[in-house]
Amino acid sequence: MLFSLPFPAIDPVALEIGPLAIRWYALAYLAGFVLGWRYCLWLAKANPAAPRPIDYDDFLTWAVLGVILGGRTGYVLFYQFDYYLTDPTQIVMLWHGGMSFHGGFLGIIAAVLLFSRARGFSPLAFGDLLAAAAPIGLFFGRLANFINGELFGRVADVPWAMVFPRGGPLPRHPSQLYEATLEGLALFIVIGLLARMPAVRSRPGTLVGVFFIGYGLARSCVEFFREPDAQLGFLFAGATMGQLLSLPMILIGIGFVLYARRKGTPAP
Repeated sequence: MLFSLPFPAIDPVALEIGPLAIRWYALAYLAGFVLGWRYCLWLAKANPAAPRPIDYDDFLTWAVLGVILGGRTGYVLFYQFDYYLTDPTQIVMLWHGGMSFHGGFLGIIAAVLLFSRARGFSPLAFGDLLAAAAPIGLFFGRLANFINGELFGRVADVPWAMVFPRGGPLPRHPSQLYEATLEGLALFIVIGLLARMPAVRSRPGTLVGVFFIGYGLARSCVEFFREPDAQLGFLFAGATMGQLLSLPMILIGIGFVLYARRKGTPAP
């Protein structure tokens, strides 16, 4: 007999005002953007070498567009291309769900490069502080996945396994909570501690690389407990799409750290 905990039946709709339905998923994105923005402002004030606080105020709109456009485009291309090819009108229907972290990540990178070029400062120094704030959004996003009962884990017999409404009758790993802990909380603490070190601040690009590596490792590990997307299943050598997309992140992250170590000026 498999053990299981009852899944908390939280209504995905947080608030209804007439025909307007405000979902927890939307509130999670809002919390991630606002708290991440405030955290960047705090870090910028503590680090005179970083871009000015006003730059982060102005970048917030760019970040929202980068995450949403990139996340949706990535989901369409990486996960359900055939489906959206047959009905392209579904692409703009974001309220039906379907966002890719890796796509949103590429969208943010594009926004950082364009914004930094327009303002005339180093994209690495700017990206370092954004990398420190990114786990905040990941934490709230994974909690929203849990509330929606989506992206659940594989069948499990651990005491904390749960029967998800859309996951069949068998208990499964609450992999969304694993991701919230590793990609969100743990990565936030690690990068936050590194961001306080003068030796790290004097080497722009280090925190970007650490984020790449940390997220790639965390996502790759959790994928062993997460149910693969039904339309994709297991891919090359039994790996999932999340693992295949995370591997380049880890390698690129190592490159960023090595580059920052070679080019940076050690702090006294």
